[in-house]
Amino acid sequence: MIGQNLLGPEPTLLAEDTAVQTALAAGDSLEAIVRAHPESPLAWALLADEASAAGREIEAYAFARVGYHRGLDSLRKAGWRGAGPVPWSHEPNRGVLRALYALRRGAAAIGETGEVDRLTEFLHGADPEAIAAIEAL
Repeated sequence: MIGQNLLGPEPTLLAEDTAVQTALAAGDSLEAIVRAHPESPLAWALLADEASAAGREIEAYAFARVGYHRGLDSLRKAGWRGAGPVPWSHEPNRGVLRALYALRRGAAAIGETGEVDRLTEFLHGADPEAIAAIEAL
């Protein structure tokens, strides 16, 4: 218990997204996965990553924006109240964190610096290790 904030909110731990994980393992296209599971922040984040890698900055930003909103929906359904830890170490949380990161990257690509700052703060508040972990992928 030493070093823990006993007054802060409990970490938000999302449920596994087994359908998306199964589709990814089967090699389904990201577009097909998004069509089948539009509620998945992971699917949208991966689609944003693909667009970004291809230099399609506006599409990447748009895909990431959808993933961000789907991520917020997932967090709220899990009891998140707008603040508190969303640990990267809990694998089902990674889709939301990756969507946040993808939106941050997309915002930087189009010069939306205020959004970059806000999303950096959001990611650090969710898990201070998340940005480094995502960049190491």
